[in-house]
Amino acid sequence: MALRAHFPALLRNALATAEQGWPVFLLGRTKRPIANCPDCQPPKSGRPAHDPQACPHLTCHGFYAATLDPDRIQAMCTLHPGGLLAIRTGVVSALAVLDIDPRNGGALDPVLMPRTRCVASGGGGWHLYYRHPGGTLAAKLPGHPGVDIKADGGYIVAPPSIHPITRQPYRTLDDHPVIEMPRRLAAACRPRPAVTVTAPASSNPLRRAAGISNPHALLNAHLQAVRTAPEGKRRTTLYGAARGVARMVAAGAITHADAVAALTAVGRDAQQTPRDVHKAIVGGFRAEGLAV
Repeated sequence: MALRAHFPALLRNALATAEQGWPVFLLGRTKRPIANCPDCQPPKSGRPAHDPQACPHLTCHGFYAATLDPDRIQAMCTLHPGGLLAIRTGVVSALAVLDIDPRNGGALDPVLMPRTRCVASGGGGWHLYYRHPGGTLAAKLPGHPGVDIKADGGYIVAPPSIHPITRQPYRTLDDHPVIEMPRRLAAACRPRPAVTVTAPASSNPLRRAAGISNPHALLNAHLQAVRTAPEGKRRTTLYGAARGVARMVAAGAITHADAVAALTAVGRDAQQTPRDVHKAIVGGFRAEGLAV
């Protein structure tokens, strides 16, 4: 679609979406956030960091640029008329979206997923919009392959965006009012309990001398770094965590299986794809001389 023809629909849908209380922003043509300007690049020596939520720039910091302000939305769309429209999900927008991808085995489950607003994605799947139930939601719907959960720290592509690969538009299939996420579905969307790691019963002074006298605290520190990493840094942070946990495996402070399970769980909770999670863990372990 030519930019001249796309712009009116982009602006119209962006304003209409914001009127529903859902903050919007723009992505580049590859479904990724528009690159930060030079002033908003990661801090370097002599350059102070700033709060992305308070940044005044139109499109920097990904979903932190999402807004309900009609003037900012018009300026954003005018500056990037070929951009993809995106909605910031999570408590901030009171919105949680099930992203169902048939290519990865995703399927609609009418028993678990009652009728609500439904958008056809340009990739051949569906987005089901629900009011956010509050609390923390997982990145994936357990037991349902190919179903991602877009909530806090995430976003969803919205109509009239054009999928960068298929060139098919995102379009509303069912304009049903967005309903409260039912209790059964909300319970299914909660993160699974964290993996409990038990240190070996034997005590080796050399391990304590190596700085692993408290494996629980060290493991939690590595995992917490991934949980709190900003979007765009989560994969590299997971790789770094994998290297640190691999060193714990080598020292005998944690079993290989528990280490992989803990890293996989935190990677998925950080909304990384299974492929990226696997690559980060494999890369980190190999860098420390371990196989996965």
